[in-house]
Amino acid sequence: MDEKTKLDLSYRILWISGIFCLLVALLLILNYWQMTGSDPVESATIEALVERLKSEPNNEQLKKEIRSFDLLARKAYFTSRWQVKTGAYLLLFGGIVFAVALKIYTDLRSKIEISGEEETGFIQGRILTQRWILFAGSAVMILALVSAFFSNDYLKDYEFYGESAQGTVPSGEDQPEIIEIVEEPSAEEPQPAVAVVDTTQDFNAGKNREEEEGATAESDHPEDATSSRVYFGIEDFRKNHNAFRGLFGHGVDYHKDIPVDWDGSSGKNVLWKVAVPRSGYNSPVIWKDKIFLSGADMQSGEVYCYNRHTGQLMWRKTVDQIPGSPASPPRVTDDTGLSAPSMVTDGHRVYAIFATGDIIAFDLEGNRIWARNLGVPDNHYGHSSSLQVWNNRLVVQYDTGKGGRMLVLNTLTGETLWDIKRDNKISWASPILIQVNNKFQIVTSADPYVAGHDLENGEALWKVEAMMGEVGPSPAYDGGVVYATNEYARLVAVKPGATGTEYVWENDEYLSEASSPVAAGGLLYLATSYGVLVCYDGKTGEKYWEKEYDHGFYSSPMVSDGKVYAIDLGGIMHILRADRTGTEIGSPALGEEAYATPAFADQRIYLRGKENLYCIGD
Repeated sequence: MDEKTKLDLSYRILWISGIFCLLVALLLILNYWQMTGSDPVESATIEALVERLKSEPNNEQLKKEIRSFDLLARKAYFTSRWQVKTGAYLLLFGGIVFAVALKIYTDLRSKIEISGEEETGFIQGRILTQRWILFAGSAVMILALVSAFFSNDYLKDYEFYGESAQGTVPSGEDQPEIIEIVEEPSAEEPQPAVAVVDTTQDFNAGKNREEEEGATAESDHPEDATSSRVYFGIEDFRKNHNAFRGLFGHGVDYHKDIPVDWDGSSGKNVLWKVAVPRSGYNSPVIWKDKIFLSGADMQSGEVYCYNRHTGQLMWRKTVDQIPGSPASPPRVTDDTGLSAPSMVTDGHRVYAIFATGDIIAFDLEGNRIWARNLGVPDNHYGHSSSLQVWNNRLVVQYDTGKGGRMLVLNTLTGETLWDIKRDNKISWASPILIQVNNKFQIVTSADPYVAGHDLENGEALWKVEAMMGEVGPSPAYDGGVVYATNEYARLVAVKPGATGTEYVWENDEYLSEASSPVAAGGLLYLATSYGVLVCYDGKTGEKYWEKEYDHGFYSSPMVSDGKVYAIDLGGIMHILRADRTGTEIGSPALGEEAYATPAFADQRIYLRGKENLYCIGD
């Protein structure tokens, strides 16, 4: 190729890349203007519909319309974010090509022999042209890149109420003060439950049986040097329902004779129900004859303990007087609230965390043991990651808008055992615990990584880049395989091992928005916010069955007693056989909306509705 041909080619590339950069830059700027004019969490249309709902609280069609608008708004927003991110990379690529083509063109042009006057004019013109091209191109590129930057950080402008809510997240040596208080049991009489059914015989039988089990239970852990108590083992956790989605957060329950027929409106098979004083989307957790919930509003957060046999409120404690706690709660959305994370218990103490960053421990009699503030989470919906506990370690997934963070606290004192920063974005998912090669790992899901960390020291053991968007569903685990999904990403099955992590399969047909998948017996069950319940083969990803319902799912499906229990937003519990057939067994109604995941005990199921806590039994 001769010099003139090269010159002509570089000239064409120069113009093409320049026009390309200009078009991409203009699109980025337009996209930025569009995004600054729309807020995915405060849509005027949704606000108008919500106001209308206040006067029509039983309008199911209106509720469905609100959820649909909300989903569309967020999908549109994240599509715009993807466009901005992709456009920024294209602009950078086009700019590099333009700069290289400009350099080649000017170098080749200067080698061509021309007359003195032409040369002088050419040099002057070339300098002037270069200056204008560089000036105009740089201005457009800078403007476009600035637009892209601010577009990606848009949700960070979602402010808290009050200046005091702008807390910083302490870590390392700069830890907040821990308050340790031991209170005397309250002298107040417990409040009676609403519509309590006489279950005296069940209570006495259950109490005697559990005292026997507690007396003979063996521990997997040695006695702690600072405590006279022996830690409960896996079998003890399996007999109870100590955490969100049961043992280690896996979504698998080990109780028998779970009821399949009830009606909340008529009271059929409802042994008792009680109104929960303050609202919350957290799920009930159980230890022997006690059931625990939390609730919160703009005034305060509270922890509740009920007798699970009678529904009697055994104690009620306010979460207050915590150093570093904000004077006013952070701003959160109605579908998350200030008390979304589920509590956890290790059989000696019960732990709760709130959207203020307050975390607190009580013993099972309601005496306050310790409390601290982790820093107000920068979270535009509200903090919702539930807690996990094992071997004197309380696991807190604290991925916020300020970046990825996870820490483990000493259950006896609340002091930090380890605190790590992670290279991921904000997440609403909850951690689960798994055992690989006889070693406990914490498995988490966030944008962009599904990852495993050593429970003892926080060491990153493995991670796969598989998620994006607002990650809400927690991971599932069965047969050595971790499953993770999110509505704006995909469904993946990965197998962590000693030498690395291997993909087993992936799928993007049905994806969860909030509901976590559950894996058991070689099958994977997944529920979506648009009303589909689906079953896959855990090893191959083959789809065995799918069911479509009128309401979507925020609650996570549970596997118990050979059945899948999945309660939808309308309060309808869909009960199917936990096998490849998916045979439907029943669809009992709670009589009110439901967001929380059920908890189980022998012959009992406990359901938290929007207003009440229910005990269901034949």
